[in-house]
Amino acid sequence: MQIKSLTACEQLVMKTVWDAEKELGLMEITQSVNETYHKDWKPQTVSTFLARLVRKGYLESHRQGRVFYYRILVPQEDYVREAAEQFIAFWHQGSVEAFLASLKTDGF
Repeated sequence: MQIKSLTACEQLVMKTVWDAEKELGLMEITQSVNETYHKDWKPQTVSTFLARLVRKGYLESHRQGRVFYYRILVPQEDYVREAAEQFIAFWHQGSVEAFLASLKTDGF
């Protein structure tokens, strides 16, 4: 599976959706992102990030009445695994051992 990269802002929005125990609407996502990550984003800003996440295939939206809700298409575990593999491939030539060794030498 090849995931599309996310910006830092998209990651905050996506993490908020992953952490929820139900599908969320725009206002719930905006409130949660602002409270959790100490942001002051307006709904239009969050809506832009959500639209990008839908285009990238991470979420799908569906309408219930006047509210759009967002459903997860890429599970958090898949994203984290792929991001870790890409990080190790780039920084440590794909060697998990080299990655772990770098953590030990840096005081972790």
